[in-house]
Amino acid sequence: MRTVFADSLYWIAVTRPKDPWGDAANRAKTQLGSVLLVTTDEVLAEFLAALCSGGPAIRRQAVKLVRAILSAPNVRVLPQTREGFLEGLKRYERRDDKEYSLVDCVSMNVMESRKIQEVLTNDHHFEQEGFTVLVRRETA
Repeated sequence: MRTVFADSLYWIAVTRPKDPWGDAANRAKTQLGSVLLVTTDEVLAEFLAALCSGGPAIRRQAVKLVRAILSAPNVRVLPQTREGFLEGLKRYERRDDKEYSLVDCVSMNVMESRKIQEVLTNDHHFEQEGFTVLVRRETA
């Protein structure tokens, strides 16, 4: 089965009402068909942080989605570890000419270690590291 990494942008876009990337994220996922999504505790923490000021309804929806993700048979959530943090910190340190977040660095390391090439995101930082970004707006 095809394996794709799901970044926080994807989870945010499919959750937040009227998100500017919502249509593109949903379209990208639909075009993939049946796939195994891989994400991390760090990505889910970033997702929750991004939605924390959205008010009670969006916070409840975010928690509901995270709980669904954690139990979904087609999603693997990799736990946060000290080793993963330290390896992410190494990439962060080595890429001081970039604007990568620590979560991006951890995600890139996971993708490399699991040989995952595609990522549900619009984040060009992943392209800079040679990954294939799947969330794109339609062009006329």
